[in-house]
Amino acid sequence: MNETEIQNFWQDYPCGEDFVGGAENYQADYERFFENYDKFRYAKEPHILECLKNIDFEGKRTLEIGLGQGADAEQIIRRGADWFGLDLTHESTKRVQVRLNLRKLKTGGIINGSAVAMPFADKSFDIVFSHGVLHHIPEIKTAQKEIHRVLKPDGELIVMLYAKNSLNYRLSISFVRRLGLIGMYLIKPNANGLVGQHIKNAKEKGLWNYLKMDNFIHRNTDGALNPYSKVYDQREVERDFPNFKITKSYKRFMHAPPLPVTKLPFEKSLGWHLWVHLKPKI
Repeated sequence: MNETEIQNFWQDYPCGEDFVGGAENYQADYERFFENYDKFRYAKEPHILECLKNIDFEGKRTLEIGLGQGADAEQIIRRGADWFGLDLTHESTKRVQVRLNLRKLKTGGIINGSAVAMPFADKSFDIVFSHGVLHHIPEIKTAQKEIHRVLKPDGELIVMLYAKNSLNYRLSISFVRRLGLIGMYLIKPNANGLVGQHIKNAKEKGLWNYLKMDNFIHRNTDGALNPYSKVYDQREVERDFPNFKITKSYKRFMHAPPLPVTKLPFEKSLGWHLWVHLKPKI
């Protein structure tokens, strides 16, 4: 696994855009695209706005790593942050700049670059924020060392990571989707769409090899072509972020497709999104 492969995937499949039809279908009407994207994102995951509301961004020099379509960036800026953005892909940095220009929101700057070698001075930021991105970085220990370097000693790292102790990982990915793929592999070997891509993956790697979690997890978080993902519990966070200490963690978002679990009341224990607040070790 290498950073170029990950960069190429997210360049070709910008985060979340397929849910609203893809930006190219809006005939350069980015305002309408962003409106529809935000409406979808925060209707599906309203907890994001709740979590952001509970973070004191006012007057804080804030770096966001991984920008997607810029929805959270806009929210953070509107909450008073002196915001800077970093993303591995040209497509995301371009779109976020368009968004913020349309909304007439000022930024400290948007940079196309890597989290494992960030172009920022030591002790530059009060907050580093990253939602659903750091679990896609194989060299996470290098990235966390860079984050530690650019954070002020009294700064804070706030991340959302996929949760290992979640209904999605423990039941849906580990059992339901594996069993479903075996059935579809045998019954419909020429299927199309998402299932067809999984079957193609299985044929390329060999079905039983593909079903090993070291392979299967990557292709079952952000699409069947996603090259890399990792899931976390608190012990894994401590292991992968040795330059930090956890001050707070909580889970949100009941999500375990294809299971209809969105209204189950187990979000705090089995939610898919693990939010973690960390302080730099001095």
